[in-house]
Amino acid sequence: MATRARPISPEFLVLKTLTLFVFWILLSGSFKWVHLGVGFVLSFLVAWINSGHSPFVPKFRLWFRIPLYIPWLLYKIFESGIYLSRLILHPKLPIDPHLVFMETKLDHHGAVVLLGNSITLTPGTITVEADRKNLIVHAMDKTISDDLAGKEIESKIADIFQDEEPDL
Repeated sequence: MATRARPISPEFLVLKTLTLFVFWILLSGSFKWVHLGVGFVLSFLVAWINSGHSPFVPKFRLWFRIPLYIPWLLYKIFESGIYLSRLILHPKLPIDPHLVFMETKLDHHGAVVLLGNSITLTPGTITVEADRKNLIVHAMDKTISDDLAGKEIESKIADIFQDEEPDL
């Protein structure tokens, strides 16, 4: 059974238009009135066309939690980068690449996507395949796969999506 898309509020239409317009300005770098006018009109049209067709409803609590996650993820990326550099520069090159099968308890599709992308951004791991409840991850050695098995990233992401309704 297909879910019916909910139209967005006028306030969110304005927010979406302004966000697209700022993105337009950043990409174009032009501040001529004609260029700004075309950019604003196109931003509004894109936001309006998408307003009734998307089941996305803005979840502002979610967007306030993600910036708290980013510094932690950057730290993990840095930490993994140092570990992987030491592993690769070791004279014996003690890598042991293998696939790790992970089952996740995350109930939100966006949370699973964020988990897969966070794992891929971390040096030494790549999410090879993902579905609603399972991920297959390529890890460079046992230490990295043990770190994945600890599910620290998953628990941080679960904290971000704690009040969101499951959509799986």
